[in-house]
Amino acid sequence: MSRIFLAPMEGLADCVLRDVLTRVGGYDGAVTEFVRVSGSLLPPRTFRRICPELDNAGRTPAGTPVLVQLLGSDPACLAENAAQLAELSPAGIDLNFGCPAPTVNRHGGGAMLLDDPELLTRIVSAVRQAVPVHIPVSAKMRLGISDTGRALDCAQALDAGGIASLVVHARTRDEGYRPPAHWEWVARIREAVAVPVVANGEVWTPEDYAQCRAVSGCEDVMIGRGAVSDPFLVRRIKTGASASGDRSADWDEFKPLLIEFWRQVQARVITGHAPGRLKLWLNSLRRTFVEAEALYWIIRPLRSLDEIARALVLSGLPITPDGLARAA
Repeated sequence: MSRIFLAPMEGLADCVLRDVLTRVGGYDGAVTEFVRVSGSLLPPRTFRRICPELDNAGRTPAGTPVLVQLLGSDPACLAENAAQLAELSPAGIDLNFGCPAPTVNRHGGGAMLLDDPELLTRIVSAVRQAVPVHIPVSAKMRLGISDTGRALDCAQALDAGGIASLVVHARTRDEGYRPPAHWEWVARIREAVAVPVVANGEVWTPEDYAQCRAVSGCEDVMIGRGAVSDPFLVRRIKTGASASGDRSADWDEFKPLLIEFWRQVQARVITGHAPGRLKLWLNSLRRTFVEAEALYWIIRPLRSLDEIARALVLSGLPITPDGLARAA
């Protein structure tokens, strides 16, 4: 049975978005934004801040397992922090070898590690030895830094270190998020390693999903921006439902979830940052819903919570005057 995972997306797919998206259904797992590990032992509260699901048996309120992702380059420090994290019983621990962000890469983390396959093996091996055997350790990588010349070496190095599975984002670091995704390279990696490989990159529609699986040969797929832009994408893939040009019924179903997202964001972030989070998601949703397009342009110039609450009410969303979602 094919599985679909929600990708980690720094600055976007936090616990609030994971909660709302997994309520729609269809996900077999999710991965947190990365926890940066650099030279010190992090306290349990750091892991809980990134992954409050740790206090819910490592699952979202809808029951989706959540892996906690670590990012770093020092094997001993990563191992020490992984052992600390393991005491909180996560659904799994994932290691980041794919982040393309310049601020991360300047410090030798994320995708920059793909220049040193031997170090990849040492990192994975150290973490695997530090973590109880019942907690899976997985990894996510890109195809390389500027080219794919070491892609197979890196995948095999991670396999040799003891990972349970490997997610491959089918682009190099320098390619960022520009299409196309090179699913044919995921197929080459899948054939070169013994562990299960999960394909990731440029899945926006059920047709993309089918093509990704066909080209990569992977049973399992991880979806990121496509799931954020269309919260019903994974459910449609799993149920085989076709998408007509009119998505108004989906929008009507989605409106209470958007308000739940807004309620949780207000409770979680400082007041000045909350409007930006709503605008960020609406900007992605514009790709799928004409209603989101209209709402985005209404919300975009607004700065205060009161202004946004009034705009949401006028747009027909189920919200009370104080800005909180009405009970269903």
